[in-house]
Amino acid sequence: MEQEDINKLSVTPTNAHIIRLAAPISLALLIPQISFFTNTVFLGRLGMRELGVNGITGVFYLILSMIGYGLSSGMQIQMARRAGEEDKKGLAQILTNGAMLSVLFSLGLMMVTLWVVPLLFGYSLHDNNDLSLSVNYIYIRVWGLPFLMLTQLLSSFFISIGRSRVLIYGSLVVTFVNVIFDYLLIFGKLGLPAMGFNGAALASVIAEVFYCITMVGLFFYHRLHHTYHVFNFRNFDFELSQRTLKVASPLIVQFMFSIGGWLIFFIFIEHLGGQSLAASQVLRNIFGIVGVGTWALATTCNTMVSNIIGQGKQREVMGIIWKICKLSLLYAVCVCALLLVFSREFLSIYSNDLSLILFAIPSLRVIVVATLIMSLSTVVFNGVVGTGNTLVNLTMEVTCVGSYLLYCYFVISQWHSPLYICWGSEFIYWTTLLTGSVIYLKSGRWKGKRI
Repeated sequence: MEQEDINKLSVTPTNAHIIRLAAPISLALLIPQISFFTNTVFLGRLGMRELGVNGITGVFYLILSMIGYGLSSGMQIQMARRAGEEDKKGLAQILTNGAMLSVLFSLGLMMVTLWVVPLLFGYSLHDNNDLSLSVNYIYIRVWGLPFLMLTQLLSSFFISIGRSRVLIYGSLVVTFVNVIFDYLLIFGKLGLPAMGFNGAALASVIAEVFYCITMVGLFFYHRLHHTYHVFNFRNFDFELSQRTLKVASPLIVQFMFSIGGWLIFFIFIEHLGGQSLAASQVLRNIFGIVGVGTWALATTCNTMVSNIIGQGKQREVMGIIWKICKLSLLYAVCVCALLLVFSREFLSIYSNDLSLILFAIPSLRVIVVATLIMSLSTVVFNGVVGTGNTLVNLTMEVTCVGSYLLYCYFVISQWHSPLYICWGSEFIYWTTLLTGSVIYLKSGRWKGKRI
């Protein structure tokens, strides 16, 4: 069966196959969320300031990681298409060249980050203590970026060849290492220095190094270098890199816009005060946990759409997207029902401050309802991504984020509305994204796109 999975790269659009591909991705996404969850709980014990600033720095680093994700997603579209065509040589070439491109890209991104961070946070944050904590954190955290981007590429490769369950092992390693070093370095255990907020940054860097080593090790452990001859492509291919960036660059800009909008949201929230910022960090963490299943199904949709098109079965694309949408909505309804019933109990895990818990509950209810819309729009949008017309994705993202930021500017910055009204921005974003994606897919303009 193992050998059969390796040799047969095409997918079949059945519910069983969708779940079989998405389930390991869900677990691989959920396991790191345990790490983020633990990190938030530990920092919540340090104080409200650390908890709140973690929201800003976390979203900023998320922008960097999503730039890497955009690059790997562009490669994933290409690898999934080669997989659908049963072109193993072409797939191996994309993987090898992608590794070189990822390293170069990450080093450039690191240098830009070290220069930009003091200017960005110095201009936008009102509290000098928040500024100092944020800059020092990012200066440590950014050193994990090359390892993260290589890991993202390898994850895209495993998903492209239908072996998504391999991701679980890497996720287990990164989570275990991160949780252990979070505890040791934040609080200073086993003779290590108590680094506080900076300890969380260093723990994450160490975890990303272990994550990358694990994923590379799994590639060779499963002897995939014998099936995909990566050592045959030792020279950097500028033409292939150009084609990759042509597909990936709109996705990179798209993700920068998407998460950048969230960063601006948190900067606006910082202006409302420490309690609003701390509550929003908790809510962001919950949003990430709730979205695990949806994002896994969305990634599955991206891969399956590209693979099916590679097989020449364009007529089946809309049916696949609709099947995955129904599964995603069902998942979201179940999870959101639990959150609504146990809102107070869930929030109390993050903090023992009763006033903060009561303050966050109305906003949590807004997020729960917004998640139902997200469960559909994320899947449909990734269906658009899978068609390979990434310029359309970018246009949609710019439109959605523009609407989102207008809402944030007036509702948060100008009107200083209650926090639950501020989080209503999620309705604007996900509804706009769903509408644009459906219109494009129904138009049929994605048919015949070559990548």
